[in-house]
Amino acid sequence: MMESRIKRLATTLMDATTDKDPLVQEQIYNALCYLGESEPEEILHSCDEYLRQHDKLAYPHRVIILKAMETVVKNNIASLDKSTAKVVIFLASNEMTKSKEVIREWQQAASSVLVAVGQRFINKVMEEVLTKFQPGILPHYFIVQTFANLSVSNVFGMVPFLNSILGTMLPMLGMAKQDHMKSVFCYALQHFSESIQEYLANLDKAPDPTVRKDTFSNEIFSAYEVLFNSWLQHREAKLRLAVVEAVGPMSYLMPSEKLEEQLPKLIPGILALYKKHAEAFYISKSLCQILEASVNIGSRSLDVQLDALLGTLHPQICAPADPSVPLTVKNHTEVLRCFTVLACSFPDRVLAFLLPKLESSNERTRVGTLLIMRQIINSTPSQMEIKKPFILSSMKLPLQDSNDKVKRAVVQVISAMAHHGYLEQPGGEAMMEYLVRQCALPSEAPKKQTPDADDLTSDSVQSISVNTLFLLSTTVDRMNNVLWPYLLEFVTPIQFTNALTPLCKSLMYLAMKKQEEGENASLIRYDLNGNLPSPYALTTRLLVVSSQPYAGDCRGTAALRLLSVLQYSVHPALEQLWSKRVPSLVEHIEENTEKCLCQKEWEEKLLLFLQETLAAVSDNTWICHFVTEMCRQLNSYNGFPLEKNFLYKCIGTTLGACTSKDLVQKQLQELLETARYHEEAEREGLASCFGICAINHLEETLAKLEDFVRSDVFKKSVGLFSIFKDRSDNEVEKIKSTLILCYGFVAVHAPKELVLSRIEADILKNIFQYFNTKVLGIKVETKDLTLKLCLIRSICMISQAIYNGGKCGDFVFSRKAELVAQMVEFIKAEPLDAMRTPVRQRAMVTCTYLVSVLEPHLSDPDRTELIDTCLASVLALPPDPGQERDGIGGDAPHKEILYGDTLSALKDLLKSLLQRNLTPHGLQDMFAHLGPWIKSNKEQERQRAVEVSAALLDFYLGKLNVSTVIPFYNLGVLIALFSPRCSDSLASVRQHAVDCVYCLLYIQLCYEGFARDHTDEMVEGLKALKKGLEEPDFTVLFHTCHNIAMVVGKRVPPDQLMSLLLAMFEGLADPDKNCSRAATVMINSLLKERGSVLQEKVPDIMSIIHSKLQEVDEEHVRKAAQQTVYILASQHKSVVVSSLLGSALPFDSHTCAMWRSLAAEPTLTSQILEQLLEKVNRDVPYKESKCFLLGSGSERIATPLPLAATCALYEIMSAPESGAAVLGLYAPLFVTLLLRVSCTVGVQLPKSLQSRERRSSSLSPAPRSLHPCSCAVETLKVMLARGGSEAVTRAVGSAGGWDLMASPERHHDGIAVLAGAMARHAGPRLPLIVKNLVPTLSSVFDSQRITTTAFFAELLNSNVVNDLMLLETVMDNMTGRQKDPCMLVRMLALRGLGNISSGSPEKVRKHGAKLLASMVNGMDDKDDPHNLVALEAMSSLSKLLDHLEERDIQSMLLHIAIRIRPFFDSEQPGLRQSSIVLFGNLTKFSEDDCEAFFEQILNGLVTLLLHLQDPKPEVVKACKFALRMCGPNMGCEGLCDMFLNHLREDRSLHYGEFMNNVCKHLMQSYPEMLNRLILTNLFYFKSNWVDIRAAAPMFIGFLVLHVDEDHCQQVDLDQLISALNLLLKDPVPAVRMKVAETLGRLVRIL
Repeated sequence: MMESRIKRLATTLMDATTDKDPLVQEQIYNALCYLGESEPEEILHSCDEYLRQHDKLAYPHRVIILKAMETVVKNNIASLDKSTAKVVIFLASNEMTKSKEVIREWQQAASSVLVAVGQRFINKVMEEVLTKFQPGILPHYFIVQTFANLSVSNVFGMVPFLNSILGTMLPMLGMAKQDHMKSVFCYALQHFSESIQEYLANLDKAPDPTVRKDTFSNEIFSAYEVLFNSWLQHREAKLRLAVVEAVGPMSYLMPSEKLEEQLPKLIPGILALYKKHAEAFYISKSLCQILEASVNIGSRSLDVQLDALLGTLHPQICAPADPSVPLTVKNHTEVLRCFTVLACSFPDRVLAFLLPKLESSNERTRVGTLLIMRQIINSTPSQMEIKKPFILSSMKLPLQDSNDKVKRAVVQVISAMAHHGYLEQPGGEAMMEYLVRQCALPSEAPKKQTPDADDLTSDSVQSISVNTLFLLSTTVDRMNNVLWPYLLEFVTPIQFTNALTPLCKSLMYLAMKKQEEGENASLIRYDLNGNLPSPYALTTRLLVVSSQPYAGDCRGTAALRLLSVLQYSVHPALEQLWSKRVPSLVEHIEENTEKCLCQKEWEEKLLLFLQETLAAVSDNTWICHFVTEMCRQLNSYNGFPLEKNFLYKCIGTTLGACTSKDLVQKQLQELLETARYHEEAEREGLASCFGICAINHLEETLAKLEDFVRSDVFKKSVGLFSIFKDRSDNEVEKIKSTLILCYGFVAVHAPKELVLSRIEADILKNIFQYFNTKVLGIKVETKDLTLKLCLIRSICMISQAIYNGGKCGDFVFSRKAELVAQMVEFIKAEPLDAMRTPVRQRAMVTCTYLVSVLEPHLSDPDRTELIDTCLASVLALPPDPGQERDGIGGDAPHKEILYGDTLSALKDLLKSLLQRNLTPHGLQDMFAHLGPWIKSNKEQERQRAVEVSAALLDFYLGKLNVSTVIPFYNLGVLIALFSPRCSDSLASVRQHAVDCVYCLLYIQLCYEGFARDHTDEMVEGLKALKKGLEEPDFTVLFHTCHNIAMVVGKRVPPDQLMSLLLAMFEGLADPDKNCSRAATVMINSLLKERGSVLQEKVPDIMSIIHSKLQEVDEEHVRKAAQQTVYILASQHKSVVVSSLLGSALPFDSHTCAMWRSLAAEPTLTSQILEQLLEKVNRDVPYKESKCFLLGSGSERIATPLPLAATCALYEIMSAPESGAAVLGLYAPLFVTLLLRVSCTVGVQLPKSLQSRERRSSSLSPAPRSLHPCSCAVETLKVMLARGGSEAVTRAVGSAGGWDLMASPERHHDGIAVLAGAMARHAGPRLPLIVKNLVPTLSSVFDSQRITTTAFFAELLNSNVVNDLMLLETVMDNMTGRQKDPCMLVRMLALRGLGNISSGSPEKVRKHGAKLLASMVNGMDDKDDPHNLVALEAMSSLSKLLDHLEERDIQSMLLHIAIRIRPFFDSEQPGLRQSSIVLFGNLTKFSEDDCEAFFEQILNGLVTLLLHLQDPKPEVVKACKFALRMCGPNMGCEGLCDMFLNHLREDRSLHYGEFMNNVCKHLMQSYPEMLNRLILTNLFYFKSNWVDIRAAAPMFIGFLVLHVDEDHCQQVDLDQLISALNLLLKDPVPAVRMKVAETLGRLVRIL
């Protein structure tokens, strides 16, 4: 019986192999394999029988069964019965040979079964297969292939058969006419040969150790003759390749003399194939095997073939391998192996062939040859040992090759040579120099080339060379003496600059190794290495390149570290200093980045390091050698301006330390003669050098500068240049510029006590001599920009020197006025349309130093001209001085910086002028110049002028020191100048204007006698106002200006008030409208005096105000109008309200402003709000209107008066001042507006208003909606916000409550959100609100009852109703709503009663029976077609259960459980969820009636477990909860733990694994339940949900997997298999897969 069932299962699965889905097929295959694991013999017999009975089953389906058989055999080969093996062998043999045609997939599967069985039953397999391998009859294709595969999988079992197989096979070779047969014979011969080789290689483990190679030699040779002489000539390429693949392994087994005899034909035959086949790998592999076999027998005839071999193989390497085609890479490897074989036997001949190829004109030939050279060097070291000099000398030509691919190959050859001792030979140095040259190639990314398969690698030559150099230095020990100290020769030549980083790293590593070996003192042996750079040269070079530390892959770090290692060789005295200083310099580089490193600070650190080095050496001879070497290296740095500039500074520093005056003069002379004056960096560098040198050698420096001008060199260069007229001016000016700059640097660096006396006598005299040229005795000023800038800079440095040296004593600078005049001329000459040069800025900085403290004073006309010229030159520039008229330059950011620097220079200059006259008069004088610019109608001019003014006033206040109280007579005029600017259209002007007023008021306080550090609270208040001036909001500006006016009014002395007012009136005509508005602040309170009894005229006045507001849209007019409305309303409120309510809807902005003005005073506002509430409540909210278009339907149209009153309430309450009044009327306002919202949901505007609203929305940019419901919602929101309940508004908004409230379908949800927020944030307001709302529960409007019920229901969710003693009231009202005609009201009432569980859980017990009765009634509600009331009852009951008395629940427990069970599988997700959650909660009360309720759990268990795959996440969550609750009641600890651990809400569930474990526990604890569980699952085979349909058979499969044999008999297997069979036809593949899996598992209960 059991056997027939296994068979039935297997048959069911095999019937299903016809399934089209590949995943289902895969699962059927797995299921068969699973059955096979349990009963391998039975399954193999079933498969055999099935395939024999279903002879017509198509081959794709037979393949699945055969593959399953193969797997079962493989996994159970050790235990397989011999008789079963025979059956399988016979079947597989028949399946394989049934069709004479080759049907590859089918026959391959059968062949694989035979190979699997052959692992153990080789004799049986061979017995069967040999019957189909008869002499004289061509065998089936797959018979031969099976032999081949058996020989690979079972070498020791198969080789003994090979002799007889070969004997039978040889005559067949001639019979094979078809290509595929010939190919399979080749395949077999190849694998036979490989197996024989493996057998012979492992004879010690072989069953027959007497087997020898010659056992097979003759047969293999006979086969070879057919393959080589006949088949290799075939036109079919695949066959030729099959022959080639076979001949390679066969060559090892051929008799030696036969192989020797065949080689003259064999090798040319194989070589000829290269021309016929694009894919050469198999040919190369075979050729390599033939060559190895030939070498093994010591062949003599290979010699003759050598040229042909080399000539054919060489192009194979020259054709580049494509990494994306793996076989081309493998082919390269095989060909290189061939070269290794040949080079071992014929080293001379191979080299003689290869080396001339290095001279080929073809790039690929050169690259290929180098690759072979690398292979030979690496793989044949002993043969090549004596050839090293010859190979090295032949590399001369490749070293000169400029092709990148060749270079890469050469670098790889050099790397190989280094490892094998070539570079220690003469000629090795040339190789190393080549490598360093490649390291020095530019390292930028190579240009994008067309994709080229020739590319050896994507890395650049430079990066490969760098890596190679480092590896040779660090990993190849034999290279140490080759590289050290030889590599030092490459440090100083400029052409190796790019290689410095890798060079320094390698040298440092090598030097450290030498030091470890104890060679510290004699690290560099100059006596043995004449070409090495001197210590001076190395130090100079490494120090200079460190000045740009991040260039060339961070060469600064590498250079400094190398310098540190070489310290002893540079000078023995440096050891201590450098050990301490160099690491800190390196650390500084590493702590910074290229972007954040301050170059000036870094250079200063290096120069200090140099100074300390010179001091530590303190050997004049050494220093003289050092400075000479530095000067010698100068020309190397042409083209490296930054490094050269730094080298000049180093020379200056070193000359300063030199005690030999002659040498100093000689070197300075040399520098002046050789400088490249046309380069800016060079001019700077030379001047810096002279300046630094002058610190210690002032006399020599000045003397040398004067000598040079008189020298022949200077005169010659001037004369020489004058011959070339075009060049002369330019070049001469550059020389003069440099000399002028040198004087400036000398002045600023030299000791002040020495230099002051030389300034006018020598320095300035010479500067002006160079600057002014005389033509026919008339002074002509230069137009050269460089000369001009150098002059300005030099004078600036001289002024600085005098300024800093002024402390040394009184110094009268007689040429001061002349120099200032010169600077003014320069500034005047600059164009006003753009800022292109730094002339302005530098000239102003120079003037600042000149006027600061230098005597004598400037005359008034000179001073005036200086101020006016500088102001005009900077303030009048166009808006964006960084942008020229002809478009944006590439250096816009640079120009922006230049503009900022220029403005700062102007401020500093004006401050230094003001400093000379710190009095009210001096201030007045300064603002006389600035006044017109401050009032300019051009924004940029005002902005700059006010910014400069603020800086000046701040400076004045900071410097002010009042000794006697004097009047600040011009305070009023100055305040009037700035205070209107506090509302300027430009934010920056507003900010600076406040600063100006602030400073002026403090200056006034100082003049009144207050101390400088006195703090005035009112004036300090101005600072706080600045924040409000950032954004141009007119109301803020107006308010700020009002406050400023208040401060000014209180702080300006009485005698200044009139002048202030007069000047302020002038301000009304200001071109900036904002400023003219600010002037009206002073006349703000006039209207208060005009109040009178004007009741009859009020409507007319209101109308006039409205029209005026429409005519003039000015802020101050609007404010005045609002003030008027307020005054009128305080006397005639009813008339004003009626008049405003009569305004057209929607209210325009002017009417809104008038409404808002009524919020100014709480008492008045309260009275107006009460009037408006009365108007909202008095009229009906809407009228029903027949809608003819919609047949008998009707629509609700809003009534106008309540609508207008609602809009008015919104406007008044939107004014912040209305807060107090709203608080006083909180409850009536809230209730009225809540019910207004309720009554306007779905209500339409009257037709007349609809068209008007559309019109207003097209005119106004963003009007407030007039829609009745939106209008009511917005008003309620503003009422809450104004009543101090912003938190309520925010909470409702963030929960989306306001939108819900306006939705007819979700209105009650919105109300619930509002009620919750009120309970949380406005609890104390609720008693009055509840009291006002209770009457509306009997309202005639359904909407009002729904709103009130929803509000109360949500209140019960909060404990606040209990705290406020409202619980009973609200609960009784909810219970009373259970018979309400409106279903939604009944549902909401139940929700409210359920909410008591979370709001006041402690009160649930008291009212338990009443609440439970309400819920059960709700579940049985008859007028509930969609079960909505039942759903609410279940949800609420779930919440109440925890808090009810057990005795109340016990009586109803089973009734509820049975009532809710049908909902588990409801189509509505909400019902599924609620019923399952309730079921979970009911389990808490099952203790007293445990058995009866346990039965309910078992009834629901399968459903709950399957619904873990429910499509709705909320249902899955409910099932997890219910199962966790049921766990403890199931009497199985393991199951309970699983439910608690795996079904946590936050945990994702691996369903299959989980169900597997659940079923394990179920079958351990309740094995008798098996049939019941299976039958429940069968019900779900018809579920609409795919995942549940798939889960049900899986559930059964796991139950079956874990049940004990004793309990299997309870299952009706036939019914189960039939049901599964039916489900196997399900349209969804995922379901069919699970069925197939379960069918496999049924083997356990058979």
